[in-house]
Order: sequence, then C-alpha cells, then structure tokens
Amino acid sequence: MRKNVIITCAITGAGDTTKKSPYVPITPEEIANSAIEAAKAGAAIAHIHVRDPQTGQISHDLDLFQEVVERVREADPDVVLNITAGGGGDWIPSEQNPIVGGPGTDMQTPQERHEPVGLLLPEICTLDCGSMNFGDQLYISPTEWLREQARLIQQSGVKPELECFDTGHLRFAKQLIDEGLIDGDPLFQFCLGIPWGADADVETILYMKDKLPENAHWSAFGIGRMQLPIAIQSILLGGNIRVGLEDNLYLDKGVLATNAQLVDKVVSTLNILGVDPMTPQEAREHLGLKNPNGNAETHG
Repeated sequence: MRKNVIITCAITGAGDTTKKSPYVPITPEEIANSAIEAAKAGAAIAHIHVRDPQTGQISHDLDLFQEVVERVREADPDVVLNITAGGGGDWIPSEQNPIVGGPGTDMQTPQERHEPVGLLLPEICTLDCGSMNFGDQLYISPTEWLREQARLIQQSGVKPELECFDTGHLRFAKQLIDEGLIDGDPLFQFCLGIPWGADADVETILYMKDKLPENAHWSAFGIGRMQLPIAIQSILLGGNIRVGLEDNLYLDKGVLATNAQLVDKVVSTLNILGVDPMTPQEAREHLGLKNPNGNAETHG
C-alpha cells in the first residue's frame, strides 16, 4: 500500500445523468466550480467533459471546453486538468439500415477528438484504448484511429491516460508503448464495472495490475455502488483512485452526492488507512507531467 495517493475527480461525464441528480454540473461555470470544490476537498486531478448548457447532453464545443479550462486555471486552489479525448465514439445502428447510425449515434474522427487537447494543452488527456459493447450501444475506437490519436497527443506534449475498460484494451495500450507512441512512464486507468467490460472486483484489478509494464502508474475506478469499494482495493494494492459524479451519483444509499462530498468521503477513508492524498504539484512530479507553463516536472 502506498503512503501517498493521487485522487482524480471525474466531474460530469457524458452520460444521461443530469435528470437523475441536480448536482451533476452542466454549464461551464458549474463544471469549473465543481472541479474547484473537488480540489479543495483533496482531488489532485479534475477529469473534464463538457455538456450542452441548454440540453445537458454531451457536447464537443471547443468554446465550452475553453471556458471551463480558463475558469479552473484562474482559480485557487490549483488542480491538474485531465480533458476527455474519448468523445464522439458512440454508435447505435439504425433499425431500418444497420450500416447507418441511428438516434444517439455520435461519431468523431481522431483529429476531432483531439481538438480540445491540442487547443488547450491540459496536462493529461484520456485515450480510450479500444472498442466495446458499452451498455446498449457500441463505443468505437479502431486501432488505427487510436494510433493516430496517440501520435497527436504525443506531438502536443500532453500525457495520455490509457483508459482500459477490458483486458484487451490493456494489451493494445502496451502495443502503443512498444511502438513508441507513448512517452515517459505510462499512466493507466482501469475502468471497471461498465456493462459489458471488465468486472469491478479485486481479481480483475490484480490481473490487470500484473500485466502492466514495470514503470507504469495506474489508477482504478468502479461505477455506481462499486465506486468506494474499488477505490479502497486500489489503495490497498498500490494504485491511485478516481471518484466523481461521472461514475456514481450517490454518497450513501438514497443520498445524492456532490463531487466535493465524494472526494471528502474517500479522503476520510485514506485517513483511516494512514494514507495522504497527493497535492496537484506532488502529482505532477510523481507522474512526470508538464506544468501549465509547458515545463516538464521531474519524476518523483
């Protein structure tokens, strides 16, 4: 078990959750404020999606990303920004013609997925490392698209968080490393409990952890009621953790949460275990990130 742990807070996500909880932030101001409050509670990293302010649904609008990033960067306290680059991959075949996307389909090219990263240069961005049956839809990330995205991220100097929703995703992430498309010590995120990906249990964490390169950093999260159990297992096994309203809406059974409350709850758990949350600067140094001014931090 590590003595210092990085907490990521996934602020809003892209799922259809805004009607289920009034605490899921929608506007750029709400998303930025929620990220700031999560940082005050102890999160070192804020994972950012944006939503259409009118509908609350997923958006790829660069102006919305820019407003969130500017608000967070101008605020106190400090927090490391992790922008999604995994949007625009949802495919729902039309009932009339399965080769045509039906209602709910939302597809982007690798270049389009990279646009907010290339424009705003966060310290981290996500790279979803494969396609899968994602609930009742198909998430599409073909291998050549991922190679192109990895090249774009590499050229930007941003550190990719290699998101693995299943074991095959981890295999392909290691292939990207072998091909020289991932610089420095790789950063993996085990995304557990999504139907129909890898299970949210300790056996899965152990399996994925044992397959990592020796110099890898890793984190894990579970969705819904498995958020805190997976966070605890990740801590005990030497990993970092992610909580937040993207993955879970509840503080306790029937009690809706804010992002800050979810972070505070996991910080309280860390205190019981004798573990300290890393500050944003400690996380930068540990992961070898470039700071907001573009300078590389030393690996700690």
